[in-house]
Amino acid sequence: MGLNREQFMVIDKKDMEQRGWEELDFIIISGDAYIDHPSFGTAIIARLLEDAGFKVGIIPQPDWRSTNDFKKLGTPRLAFLVTAGNMDSMVNHYTVNKKRRRDDAYSPGGRSGRRPDRATIVYCNRLKEVFKDTPLIIGGIEASLRRFAHYDYWDNKVRRSILFDSRADLLVYGMGERQVLEIAENLASGLDIKYIRHIPGTVYIVDDINELYGYQVIDSFQGVSNSNEKYARSFKKQYDEQDPIRGNILVQSYDNRYLVQNPPAKPLDRKMMDLVYSLPYQRNYHPIYEKQGGVPAIKEVKYSITSSRGCFGSCSFCALSFHQGRSVVSRSKESILNEAREIIADSDFKGYIHDVGGPTANFRNPACSRQLTKGSCLNRQCLFPSPCQNMKIDHSEYLDILRTLRDLEGVKKVFIRSGLRFDYIMADGDDSFFRELCQHHISGLLKVAPEHIASDVLELMGKPANAVFEGFRKKFYRINKGIGKEQYLIPYLISSHPGSTLESAVELAEYLRNINHHPEQVQDFYPTPGTLSTTMYYTGYDPRTMKSVYVPRSNEERKMQRALLQYHYPRNYQLVYKALKLTGRQDLIGYHQKALIRPKKGK
Repeated sequence: MGLNREQFMVIDKKDMEQRGWEELDFIIISGDAYIDHPSFGTAIIARLLEDAGFKVGIIPQPDWRSTNDFKKLGTPRLAFLVTAGNMDSMVNHYTVNKKRRRDDAYSPGGRSGRRPDRATIVYCNRLKEVFKDTPLIIGGIEASLRRFAHYDYWDNKVRRSILFDSRADLLVYGMGERQVLEIAENLASGLDIKYIRHIPGTVYIVDDINELYGYQVIDSFQGVSNSNEKYARSFKKQYDEQDPIRGNILVQSYDNRYLVQNPPAKPLDRKMMDLVYSLPYQRNYHPIYEKQGGVPAIKEVKYSITSSRGCFGSCSFCALSFHQGRSVVSRSKESILNEAREIIADSDFKGYIHDVGGPTANFRNPACSRQLTKGSCLNRQCLFPSPCQNMKIDHSEYLDILRTLRDLEGVKKVFIRSGLRFDYIMADGDDSFFRELCQHHISGLLKVAPEHIASDVLELMGKPANAVFEGFRKKFYRINKGIGKEQYLIPYLISSHPGSTLESAVELAEYLRNINHHPEQVQDFYPTPGTLSTTMYYTGYDPRTMKSVYVPRSNEERKMQRALLQYHYPRNYQLVYKALKLTGRQDLIGYHQKALIRPKKGK
């Protein structure tokens, strides 16, 4: 590949010597291998600090079994920044069945075992052994979603804020560029870390709250640990305040100490977004990994372009509302084209841009003008149960970018692989985007996410009625027939989501039979930190209404629900047979057209 390590960030003393540096301002500890690409938070923060004039080094995947690796770059002048990586380390390590994963796309050669469980906590405690007086700041998805007392699926209990267990001085939540730059400026000016308590998008711990003003108190760690109802109400309050315009300071007590969350940081504006993605990323893994087979995570993103952040879709099972927020921000067309030209210039580029999108590819701007001045609506969603009448539905800007990209010399195809909101597409009175999506931007298969079809489950998920997906499905095939293409729709589905009964799973199985779709992959609901659905799973309440929610908890029922969605596999026969008997749906056992399975032999 001919990678030149001098163009990457500092990772060892030799790199420091080549630059003539005796000391670094910041050292980033990451649970991921170092990939210098803007799809990775470590690279973005490192490059942004470098652009601001700071000397930055990275220690990727240090061996946590001793303190040696943590000392390899010396003591930073200003602070250590610690992240578990692009994923929560427990999600990275374990399946929904709590079985250890064998692979890790964020590690050299794709091999697991290069980071510890609860990496943020382990790394911080190792650093504290050696660098007791050096400021310690945590961030990334693991820290962000565990900033309050939270239910932990792997321990099956409520854990306290990660800020206590890590013993860090400050926690940065959400997308951290604004916060990190302001923290860096404060530290560089000589301000002690214990006085940096004013920055939006940060969390800290204090012994008393006498000097705080305008805050709201949520239930204590003890309270949410002992009462499911208090946990649900507390999470709803946290969820409601995740808005940079109308959000308030939140306080949660832990015995005689207090966790304080400042309101969220404002999203980056377009100018700042353009800056972030214009920095001199090498768009590849560091050369040290070449002999180990590289780092698999680069494959999906190397020729992909992030065009936006944030999502006003607000699906209950997604942590985006709690992390990136509901305000959508996007890059300028010129910024996106500049990145595309860099991709085209890559010697390995074969003409295919793999993706142009974000959390939701077809969201480019805030849902409505009101969000710009008053924030996102409290207790109302933009798309659920139906599109808000104030929402501006417009694909024209995104479509213009796609048209220009596919006309660039050297580009054969521009794919869209990020999630698309089919209800937003259906709400658009202009079919231009839908037609050109089918004509130019998919290759045989389009994956969308109805997640379920039972109305009571969809309501808890915050997803549109099945009639909307059914309308989208029919229109998709009608458009493809009109343009002379044979392409197929692949629906993503979740089994065993809170609210889903065996009867719901049977209903979904019947729908799949009716549309003649046999999913190869089905995702069991995974209770990860920071989502409404996880709160439903743990507490048995819907935090939005405080109504009781049925939760399929037993392994046997979860297996049956999953099996029903793949009733065509012989390996699932016994589970499907049992589920149909338990639900009184023996009418679906037989040789007739509507049967899911055949009778057992001899019956």
